[in-house]
Amino acid sequence: MNVSRMETVFRDYTPRGVKFYYVYKALAHPEYMSYLNPFTLEERLMHVAEAKRTLGMKIPWIVDNMENTLKEALSKRFSNAEMIIDAQGKVIGKRAWSRPEEIREALTRWVGPVENPTRVEDLNIQTVPPPKAAASGVVPRIDRPDSAQMRPLIVKPESSEWDEPFYAKLRAEAQLDVLKNGKGQLYLGFHLDPLYNVHWNNLVRPIQVLIEAPPGVTLSSTELSGPEVEEESDIDPREFLLDIVAEQADEPIRVSTFYYACNDEEGWCKPLTQSYLVYLKMDWEGGSTHGLPQFVP
Repeated sequence: MNVSRMETVFRDYTPRGVKFYYVYKALAHPEYMSYLNPFTLEERLMHVAEAKRTLGMKIPWIVDNMENTLKEALSKRFSNAEMIIDAQGKVIGKRAWSRPEEIREALTRWVGPVENPTRVEDLNIQTVPPPKAAASGVVPRIDRPDSAQMRPLIVKPESSEWDEPFYAKLRAEAQLDVLKNGKGQLYLGFHLDPLYNVHWNNLVRPIQVLIEAPPGVTLSSTELSGPEVEEESDIDPREFLLDIVAEQADEPIRVSTFYYACNDEEGWCKPLTQSYLVYLKMDWEGGSTHGLPQFVP
């Protein structure tokens, strides 16, 4: 989404009765600017607040539900679609990829031209980075398989024992061969959500991961431990790469974690036990963490 160019069109045509909206659907590129796929509608609303804060947006937002009903109805798997809807609710213009220049041309035809079109440089948009709770770049990222061969998997969080947010969100990916033939590598990455401004506590035992594989699924390891880190705190992801053989995958893999999350601003550090269910099925709304468009077969 080209925010600056879209905002120029918004400024030009809003006085003439055209209403503009951004639609929050699903993140096309989780991990970009450290933001992660939300688990709740409240977290989606928090993302919108962050977008307004970090990008200075003026266009209002419509937030889709967690089932992505609006996206399915209007743009299905297109992550950056745009459309023009007339006063009677009829779609009179639609693109799979947003092009603000073409919106301007279409609105000129439907509404009329503007005398002094706003330029991008007229907006003076100042982007603000997300908060950073601690140092990053402390723990090296692991070497993952070729991104073209990795697919996001469906991950469902289980209820937290203390009803706390999932400060560390699980990103699960599998090689395409796992989904096709049942053999390959499984990536599990635990990423701290910047919405909560937390960091790892490296003065205590590192994150512990216990994996319960269902019948028909074998993993190279079912007990994992995060790295020992000299720095007292950091925000780098804790990542693991496993070999997996799935002769059948009727039931999900249960991944349980124990870790400490700390928020220095609020003055707390909490031990947390949280669990996820990982399904060996591609998550079509999982997006790409490799800077590539979402995979469509």
